[in-house]
Amino acid sequence: LPHARSVFARVPFPDTFAYNTLIRAHAHSSPSHSVSLFSAMRRDGVSPDNFTFPFVLKACARLHIGHDAHALIIKLGLGSDIYVQNGLISLYGSLGSVAGAFDMFDEMPERDLVSWSSMISCFANNSFGYEALGLFQDMQLVGNLKPDEVTMLSVISAVSSLGALELGKWVDAYISRTGLKRTVSLGTALIDMYSRCGSVDDSIKIFNAIPVKNVLTWTVLINGLAVHGRSEEALKVFHEMKNAGLKPDHITFNGVLVACSHGGLVDDGWRVFESIKSDYGMEPTVEHYGCIVDLLGRAGLLNKAFEFVDTMPIKPNAVIWRTLLGACVKHNDLKLSEKAKVKIHELDPNHDGDYVLLSNVYGQVGRWDEKANVRNSMREKKVGKKPGYSFLNEGDMVHEFVSGDDFHPKSNEIKRFLISIIDDLRLDGYTLFTCNALHDVEDEEKEQSLSFHSEKLAVAFALLRFKDRRTIRVIKNLRICYDCHCFMKHVSNKFDREIVVRDRNRFHHFSKGSCSCKDYW
Repeated sequence: LPHARSVFARVPFPDTFAYNTLIRAHAHSSPSHSVSLFSAMRRDGVSPDNFTFPFVLKACARLHIGHDAHALIIKLGLGSDIYVQNGLISLYGSLGSVAGAFDMFDEMPERDLVSWSSMISCFANNSFGYEALGLFQDMQLVGNLKPDEVTMLSVISAVSSLGALELGKWVDAYISRTGLKRTVSLGTALIDMYSRCGSVDDSIKIFNAIPVKNVLTWTVLINGLAVHGRSEEALKVFHEMKNAGLKPDHITFNGVLVACSHGGLVDDGWRVFESIKSDYGMEPTVEHYGCIVDLLGRAGLLNKAFEFVDTMPIKPNAVIWRTLLGACVKHNDLKLSEKAKVKIHELDPNHDGDYVLLSNVYGQVGRWDEKANVRNSMREKKVGKKPGYSFLNEGDMVHEFVSGDDFHPKSNEIKRFLISIIDDLRLDGYTLFTCNALHDVEDEEKEQSLSFHSEKLAVAFALLRFKDRRTIRVIKNLRICYDCHCFMKHVSNKFDREIVVRDRNRFHHFSKGSCSCKDYW
């Protein structure tokens, strides 16, 4: 490309074709150059045409700029070209303007495969998973359009974001049925999809069936095993990857370190961390340092974790200090918790989770005045606590539950059933863990607050709704709390049901009174 630009600079009067050629060449790998060339084209009075804009729009989409591009296209009379329209759909999607993209799509008199794929991708990338799948179904009713790899990658992405395993299996079967070749990209996406839908065993099956694997394929499987608590398997796959002659990248190491952290493999984690530089000549990133802090913190080696942070060659960010704070809360170390909170306050003073964590550690040691002060400080600084919500999929329906709210139409019935479940579980030894309740109030009030956490409501609804033996799969936006974790173990045993909870950090598979995390989380 530098040589191409050098030749272009010696052209005395470049025309539209010359500009288009260079803009196209830079659109993917160097989008800022494409945009600069387009600006120069306009300054020189060279008229852009319908071949100019698809690549200018592609460059703008990669840079997340170009809000005014559509107006310019209309002024130049190029708004009816299908390739330009497809570029506008992608641009609006990259800017987060789903409505703008759909308006463009809806107004198109003719649509090709790229039009449909671009709109499906826009929905999938902006958290409109069901809309993406709905549009994919509509596409199949239109003439002779056959989805290609690009289309299916967006569909798989939509299913992954929803965590809908049955839909994922349908997409997998559809790919096989239509004879679409399982490329490395498509196979890797399916591995990731099954993992995020809670079935890492299906991820392993896809992995084993793919004839060609790249670094990302191995990395995705390692990450999947890591977040499902299968740490030793993740480490084994990592060693197999190295034996296959592939060089791990920074993302691979991140996945391996997460696996070691979730599994309490402290010595293995240290060896992997040290090998980043010693064996591969790479500098560890701040994410790698954060994984080691998490590894030490989970293992209760809090002083060692603080020493590690103090000697880091990279300045620790708020995430690293927040990781330390979480570890201190878990191990009831109030002194170090306060030290970590001070550091976080300097870097990110308005994060709601930090206040909640510190509040929890005060509650665990019964220091209710300090706990109340933390909550008052949140109100004074107008720091709101993110509400916990959970959802589960039933066919093409999503049931959402919000902690302590009457959001669901059958809320009263669900709550009554949940209270009866808790009463039954008490007879089996279950006790509500009230130390982290928000206020120093009567035990009855604390228990009521904990009883209606969103994941409990979701499981109660599932037990009411699904009379068959299906696995109950719940997705939660926050980290599952200690009390809900205990509740799930008891319910899995009492009702002889498998429960899978995907929280903000990882998956928990509950079965016959135990969890896949082995209570190490």
